[in-house]
Amino acid sequence: MNATLLKRLFGALQKGQGRDVATLCEKIIEEERRRGHKRLATELQRLAPNGKTIGFEGVQPPASENRALAPLPLSRRDIAALVQVIPHERLRHFMILPSAVESRFMRIEKEYAARTRLAKFGLRARTRVLLHGPPGCGKSLGAERLAWATGLPMHKVRFDSLISSYFGETAGHLRRVFDDAERRPCALFLDECDTIARSRLEHNDVGEASRVVNMLLQLLEDFRAEGIVIAATNVDEALDPAIFRRFDEVLEVPKPGRGEIARLFKTTISAVEVGPSVSWNLLAESLEGGSCSEVVQVAQSAAKRAVMANRGLVEQADFETAIAELHRVA
Repeated sequence: MNATLLKRLFGALQKGQGRDVATLCEKIIEEERRRGHKRLATELQRLAPNGKTIGFEGVQPPASENRALAPLPLSRRDIAALVQVIPHERLRHFMILPSAVESRFMRIEKEYAARTRLAKFGLRARTRVLLHGPPGCGKSLGAERLAWATGLPMHKVRFDSLISSYFGETAGHLRRVFDDAERRPCALFLDECDTIARSRLEHNDVGEASRVVNMLLQLLEDFRAEGIVIAATNVDEALDPAIFRRFDEVLEVPKPGRGEIARLFKTTISAVEVGPSVSWNLLAESLEGGSCSEVVQVAQSAAKRAVMANRGLVEQADFETAIAELHRVA
């Protein structure tokens, strides 16, 4: 059974919230039915409490159109200052990756979907993922994709708020973020995690950085929430060596090859017409070694040139001009 539902159920019982207890029982029945446990769901339906059977006289189960639960308590301090919540519907999820990398992303997603079945055999799904690679290769997009595929909202840690100059407060903030992820299942995203996970072998601090790393290691080790933790870094060589052992999956997101560049070009400007003179192979060759973000930038720039000129087609010259502008900036 979903651990979050259990916590809510026991909390509602303790507080005497009859309406919430009835709603939670309905949700548990729905979950068991969704998992294919039809006989159990039928038996639970017969035993499902209403206001009187659970000891709260006069409280009736909520109408089907009004099934909201009382919110779970948050931490003592305002967690909203420490994370940016990105709703599921705003998450990007389309990626173009080499087949080997794509299969590893899919494995994480499939294991999360089958986490209950794996648990019956004493196996844990991969829920702690470290993405590393050069800037612009798609690590943030990969994190959003994992959140989208698992159906979880993304809670992106705001290091500008988390890191404090006061002794011990950064570690305390970090613990509150993980505690909140326990209460509210999410895809907890630590972008540029090297900010708080640099090697403890460096001796240019007074010990506070080491304490933060130790706290992060412990929190990752103890993480058993319904959600997932995703960390990303451009400088994996700067991370503390122990960090890598705390993740179930350490996945390198590479720069795109020629094949991925050509596919990314086509996908990015799929809403506009492309002229017959466009050579995807030549364009891919011109941007070989570039990042995904650079390819998208060039494709969008070329498309905008054509649209602003009131032309119906994007031509090879539009792409070449955009590539030249990119190289001048670089």
